[in-house]
Amino acid sequence: MVGVKSVPSPAISADDRSHEVDHPSSQVAQFGADQPLRLDCGVDLSPFQIAYQTYGELNADRSNAILICHALTGDQHVANEHPVTGKSGWWDTLVGPGRPLDPRHYFVICSNVIGGCMGSTGPASINPATGKVWGLDFPVITIPDMVRAQAMLIDRLGIDTLFAVVGGSMGGMQVLQWTAAYPKRVYSALAIACSTRHSAQNIAFHELGRQAVMADPDWHNGAYADQGIHPHRGLAVARMAAHITYLSDAALHRKFGRRMQDRELPTFSFDADFQVESYLRYQGSSFVERFDANSYLYLTRAMDYFDIAGDHGGVLAKAFADIETRFCVVSFTSDWLFPTSESRALVHALNASSARVSFAEIETDRGHDAFLLDVPEFLDISRAFLQSAGKARGLTGKEG
Repeated sequence: MVGVKSVPSPAISADDRSHEVDHPSSQVAQFGADQPLRLDCGVDLSPFQIAYQTYGELNADRSNAILICHALTGDQHVANEHPVTGKSGWWDTLVGPGRPLDPRHYFVICSNVIGGCMGSTGPASINPATGKVWGLDFPVITIPDMVRAQAMLIDRLGIDTLFAVVGGSMGGMQVLQWTAAYPKRVYSALAIACSTRHSAQNIAFHELGRQAVMADPDWHNGAYADQGIHPHRGLAVARMAAHITYLSDAALHRKFGRRMQDRELPTFSFDADFQVESYLRYQGSSFVERFDANSYLYLTRAMDYFDIAGDHGGVLAKAFADIETRFCVVSFTSDWLFPTSESRALVHALNASSARVSFAEIETDRGHDAFLLDVPEFLDISRAFLQSAGKARGLTGKEG
């Protein structure tokens, strides 16, 4: 039986969370006034910083670097203990000794995106011009903005070409943007459970989450930091709604069905009678321990704006014209957030561009979140793709 307890309020103090915003427990690359980040909205962001983690060592010819791009609620702590929650890395099924992304052979990099809340400059950061938290004064950012910032970090690390860029969901969007914006700098790309633009349904789900945050009386039009509070109720509801989209009906039925939570009969109240209710409440409550509400607004909006074809005259193939990057595109049969049809559309565009691309649709009932879980077929495909690319790159004997 699945037994999940509801968490009534955040267990992590606001001070612990806010410390990570500007002084993260990771490496930090700072960019001064002489190195502004030009944003799509027309604003130059300066100064700013990028928080990042690295695993493994860069080889002598700097040819073994892999950039991992995190999803909406991820961060740079991909394969180490999270400094706020104490949990293990969010992708330790893929990254680690003996895993497809083995730090004994690759130099793995993961940065917190611009707009995030774990050390990279975002709405929760201090605005140097005012000495106060940015809040809604922070400029609206896009997926291309995130990638431009990452490219500046990669430059700072002295890396010309990345052996691979890897990511799922919003991370997969960044992978595709990398290949479209910097085709000569990406040798191989592993794009998982993603698409080249957000669907109307996905935009609608994001708007539901944003409205939940903004309806919280503690939101204060984004200036909740000035009040010393956090709209944790609205953010928790947003997370609960989003989490349903990451799963599948079959997975929810298998895990919970209609089973009761710690009781035999209904309470005839609005308590969490069902296990699935308790599970969602737990997901919402634990999420607000580590995430900023305004960052959630900004990052969901960035995903909504993403449209590679729209940036290339409405023709997706133009974005990948004459590209030499090796692609592996992966989808999951039960992922209704980013269904296989969208991955196939991407593959068709890559084929039209004469790109080298492999495609795999993996049978699983685990939904969109399958890329974060221990799905053997996905891990095998990832390993095989990187090994093949490694041999072509001249990393034979070094890949995991």
